[in-house]
This record gives sequence, C-alpha cells and structure tokens, in this order.
Amino acid sequence: MINKHGSAVWSGGLQDGKGEVSTESGALQSLGYGFNTRFEDQPGTNPEELIGAAHAACFSMALSNILGESDIVPDKISTTSTIHLSMEGGPKVVKAHLDVTINAAGDEDTIIKAAKAAETGCPISQLLDCEITMDARIV
Repeated sequence: MINKHGSAVWSGGLQDGKGEVSTESGALQSLGYGFNTRFEDQPGTNPEELIGAAHAACFSMALSNILGESDIVPDKISTTSTIHLSMEGGPKVVKAHLDVTINAAGDEDTIIKAAKAAETGCPISQLLDCEITMDARIV
C-alpha cells in the first residue's frame, strides 16, 4: 500500500483565524489559507482548489494509462477540475467538472471512451462524493 500525507495547522476562530497547509513532498510548505481565501475570493489557497489540482492531476495520469492500453501515447493532456462548493444547507462540494484537452494521435472514439473511463475511474474521482462531469476536446 502506498501512503502519502498532507498536513494543516489552524489557529484562531473560523473567520479571523489563519491556517497553513503542507505536503509530505515539500511541494507545499506552510502555505497560508483562511476564511477570506476560501469564501471571499482573496488571494491564497483553499481546500477546494487543492482538491481541483489533485483531481486534474489524477485524471490526467489515469487517462494516459487507459490510452496506453490502446497503444495511444498522448503528446499532452491538459486538465482543469473546477470544484463547486454549495453553501446551501452548509458548505458541501456538490460537483467537480473536468475540462480536458487531449493532444494525441489515434482513433477519436477510442480517445473519448478512454476519457470517459478516466472521468469516473481515477482514484480522486472515486473519492469525491459529488456529481462529476467532463468536457473533452481532442486536438
């Protein structure tokens, strides 16, 4: 089993407090976040954008793997995952939308079928308890 971890430290109340998030690899080291970066569109990170980045990365790798099973090696997969946080009834992630551009030679139906499989099959998609949608383009 592979184990990876991230960590966070929070100090203070919800609206006036501040936190720092770090990753095991050091890619993020004491990166600040707070109520204002999450709910007020202030500069800085927040859990939803970190989930979006993880989702986009996971999906792209899963798609590359699935394409490889059909002997298609993509030149480039560019993915954005938009995480939708609803405030109705309290904060809840209700949707993750993948926008992907696939630069690969091969049968377009096979490529789209692979993208659909990665949409629901990547580990982060499986982790998320929300609607997952996708728009895919082949270039």
